[in-house]
Amino acid sequence: MRQHLSSRQARAAHPRLPRAIWVLGGVSMLMDISSELIHSLLPLFLVGSLGISVLVVGLIEGVAEATALIVKVFSGVLSDHLRRRKLLALLGYGLGALSKPAFALAQGAGVVVAARFVDRIGKGIRGAPRDALVADLVRAEQRGAAYGLRQSLDTAGAFIGPLLATALMVWFVGDFRAVFWVATVPAVLAVLLLLVGVREPPPGPGAKAASPIRREALAQLGASFWAVVAVGAVFTLARFSEAFLVLRAEQLGVAASFVPLVMVAMNVVYALSAYPFGRLSDSTRRSTLLGWGLLVLVAADVVLAWAPGWPMLLLGVALWGLHMGMTQGLLAAMVADVAPEDLRGTAFGLFNLVSGVAMLLASAIAGLLWDRLGSQSTFLAGAGFAVAALVVLVAGRSLRHRP
Repeated sequence: MRQHLSSRQARAAHPRLPRAIWVLGGVSMLMDISSELIHSLLPLFLVGSLGISVLVVGLIEGVAEATALIVKVFSGVLSDHLRRRKLLALLGYGLGALSKPAFALAQGAGVVVAARFVDRIGKGIRGAPRDALVADLVRAEQRGAAYGLRQSLDTAGAFIGPLLATALMVWFVGDFRAVFWVATVPAVLAVLLLLVGVREPPPGPGAKAASPIRREALAQLGASFWAVVAVGAVFTLARFSEAFLVLRAEQLGVAASFVPLVMVAMNVVYALSAYPFGRLSDSTRRSTLLGWGLLVLVAADVVLAWAPGWPMLLLGVALWGLHMGMTQGLLAAMVADVAPEDLRGTAFGLFNLVSGVAMLLASAIAGLLWDRLGSQSTFLAGAGFAVAALVVLVAGRSLRHRP
């Protein structure tokens, strides 16, 4: 009897997440599988099959990512104005699914550019409304677990996609277009799952329709929100593109056929750790846990900077994945904690924009340091930025709030 009561008390202390959160995680996973099936092969397809230069490939990717960043802000604001987050998320995932067949049909760079453009617009449209919808669907004490679970499932798609792409390339004897056609299946399933599996809750009693972005709305976000944005920006400067992990593996003499396993290993650790740490953040100070995540990032950078070979490289990559699992869903929960309910979409859009710009800047700095001073300088600079982010976090005591 006592054991039965204890299990009931445990369930009461950690209530189950709503089914809709699992559905949103499944939607993210399916779309990520679809996207990675294409993106893991797209550079080879563009250069090898279509004869496009590496410079053009870089320009395509740069324009695509910049487009997604800009759209994120406007979609978040629009979701606050319309109070229809699911509708915008459906539109974003729908555009992503619509773009997939174009890659299989492409005969030149024009179609690929258009498809990437549509795909990134879709990503920009769905990001902020989806993140705001997660906060709308759960109680305040479940936010860490909710964002952690969605991130875990999303990241699972990030390593399932490349593994599936490798298997399909073997199965189809190197036929890129056949793999791209397969990628349309999980994309369509993602849209259908969101359509039938998520019911958007009505606005809360205190919520009101927000007008498109204006000075008064920005003022309502408050100092705590901008403090989270500042920490997130400095934090992102420390976390440059994972492409540098792949370059480091190649530099250490890892065989080309095994280099993709670096990203698989990182994403496996990321996927396995995001939900447990998200749930932990609901019962401890989020800023404290974020600080520990920054220390793990410092350790990852130091190990990667001085790694003499494959074993130490894997340790550094695993630590990198662990810090991602500890911090990415956590930052989303922190935004949800400080954003007014009627401005959540705007808050996520602005946060994602600033973080995205910081990521582009961080990767540019990392590449410049790599070229001028060597790979060690890149990772040691990342450790320095992580320490700076930790200083900002400690100085901003106002972040240490609990919902």
